[in-house]
Amino acid sequence: MRPAPTAAVVVLAAGSGSRVGAEVNKILLPLRGRPVLAWSVLTALEVPGVDPVVVVHRPGERADVGAALLPVIGERDVLLVEGGATRQESEQAALAALAPRVADGSLDVVAIHDGARPLATVALFEATIATAREHGGAVPTHELAGLLPRDPTAAPAPGGTGTRLVGVATPQAFRAAPLLAAYAAAADAGFDGTDTAAAFAAFAPAGQEVWAVPADPGNLKVTFAEDLRVAERLLA
Repeated sequence: MRPAPTAAVVVLAAGSGSRVGAEVNKILLPLRGRPVLAWSVLTALEVPGVDPVVVVHRPGERADVGAALLPVIGERDVLLVEGGATRQESEQAALAALAPRVADGSLDVVAIHDGARPLATVALFEATIATAREHGGAVPTHELAGLLPRDPTAAPAPGGTGTRLVGVATPQAFRAAPLLAAYAAAADAGFDGTDTAAAFAAFAPAGQEVWAVPADPGNLKVTFAEDLRVAERLLA
């Protein structure tokens, strides 16, 4: 009997350290004894039914990323793929590496995660992957503090006078074949999105829906130096 398809997790590590004030890629900075990236990769490796885990690195950083991960992941397999100049190009490089497994049916979902979000949980990965299998796509969301002023010409919002702010994070997961089709169409159109869901929503074949998955606001992204300190406290 043919084995059930697996999900792939793509961890994006092709950013920089400019806003965090570092001279190296921020995902290589230490966080409670491990590189920031290692937290994300280790979590991805623990998710049941995931194979493979792909790490997308910046050009010229393959050796640095490999050296940072090897002491942490040991004998477990991680595929390293060189990224591009933009997030869209980096995601496209990962999808190209996964395309043969999508074509033969052994891979049915791809989850894409920011390596700079070290606090995402196994449960969040599982929830987004399951939701993507059922509906087409899934993005983690959490409510942000505050309200946006309501348009005075619009109908009153139920139970309040404003529109609640919602944050969108990663991992974002999608059915693999529609995701590859969406990125091929996006490339033809010269589209360069800010996250995976933007390209999927704009270019995926008909019948695909992107659903919100409730997530913990503690799933922060390390962008500035103070974010590292917050992440350290949360991990403690």
